[in-house]
Amino acid sequence: MTPINSEKLQKILARAGFGSRRSVEPMIAEGHVKVNGRVAKLGDRATADDRIMVKDRLIKESRLEKQPTKVILYNKPEGRICTRNDEKGRDTIFEQLPRIINGRWISIGRLDLNTSGLMILTNNGELANRMMHPSYEMEREYTVRVFGEVSDDTIKKMIKGVTLEDGVARFTRIQKMRQEDEGQNKWFRVTLKQGKYREVRRIWESQGHPVSRLHRMRYGLFTIPKNLRKGKTEELSWKQVNQLLSSVELKEEARPDMRSQQGRIKTTERQAKAMNKQFGRKQKTIHDLSDGKGRSRRGGRR
Repeated sequence: MTPINSEKLQKILARAGFGSRRSVEPMIAEGHVKVNGRVAKLGDRATADDRIMVKDRLIKESRLEKQPTKVILYNKPEGRICTRNDEKGRDTIFEQLPRIINGRWISIGRLDLNTSGLMILTNNGELANRMMHPSYEMEREYTVRVFGEVSDDTIKKMIKGVTLEDGVARFTRIQKMRQEDEGQNKWFRVTLKQGKYREVRRIWESQGHPVSRLHRMRYGLFTIPKNLRKGKTEELSWKQVNQLLSSVELKEEARPDMRSQQGRIKTTERQAKAMNKQFGRKQKTIHDLSDGKGRSRRGGRR
């Protein structure tokens, strides 16, 4: 019988920081995940109490439990890639991110090696999945420097939509920026609602205008803070996180102080169970041996 508090395995792994639900599904399908010693398959359900292994490594129970959602804004510099490991030994963005306990940072969309600007990262796989899903139409806004004179007809074409190798792509807005004297290079501000691979660059290149500089200013609700230096991060407040959760129809979370108090209670209970098991006390728990006033029933203070 399936436990009432069970969840789909990909949701548990996403929450534990292994990526979005969609990105962990191949991991399950390829047989890299085991639940209680059995190779899992797509559609399986589990609980945080189950013994879950990924690539033969046991996942700690504390990591499987739901953690408070954390979100950081990161000002990506050019020259860093968005993967965790690179076979060419190039610098990754994850080397500049703060440490996170019982989870890992999931990038909400990526920027290519030569693109700078705003990135949003979270430890909540479901939040990442929804923010990247086309149905939520999260706007991305960029400043872009292109080569050559851009005609009004070309701008109209890019707003109407151009055909790329993976389908039609378009900008929802294109705004000419104040031009500094850069010869044949022209600056524009563009907005789009999709996140295809190198989409901004490919739209411009399809019209004969190579991109020489690309910087993301905004993703969804958030713009890059003016005082956020390249390579640095800024953590969102509890209210900002809830604003973000609500924007993709996810449940808001309790204040961190209330959550941490509840977490301490759960930890104490878990420690008590472990101690009881160790000393073979099956009938009474550690809490049963206290009179509630900080004294043991056997006398003396704890």
